[in-house]
Amino acid sequence: MLEVKTIEKPDERRDFPRGHIEVLHLTGLDFAVSTFEPGWHWTESIREIAGTDICEVQHRGIVARGRMRIRMKDGAESEVGPGDVYVIPPGHDAWVVGDEAVVAYDFAGEMATEYAKAKGPS
Repeated sequence: MLEVKTIEKPDERRDFPRGHIEVLHLTGLDFAVSTFEPGWHWTESIREIAGTDICEVQHRGIVARGRMRIRMKDGAESEVGPGDVYVIPPGHDAWVVGDEAVVAYDFAGEMATEYAKAKGPS
């Protein structure tokens, strides 16, 4: 089945401090456009929503604009910017570098289905 959707009309939007994600749901693919404003830091903006100390979501995507620093729980760090394609495994922190918003396209279904969604009691 052929499906076409535009990022201009997402299926849902999740707002959080200093950012938001817009999600498109297609058969076999959940796609997210993430916007992180200057000053955004995962531990300050998402930790309470996620209910974890660090991000436990895997990300696969490309940065369209801005720069972001990622620190893994083992201490390894890297920075991504425009044109960088990334795979970030669970177990990391991240923050915007500089005064430009980060816009990233994420093709990992887990990002679109779980990111910035409040976790219910287990």
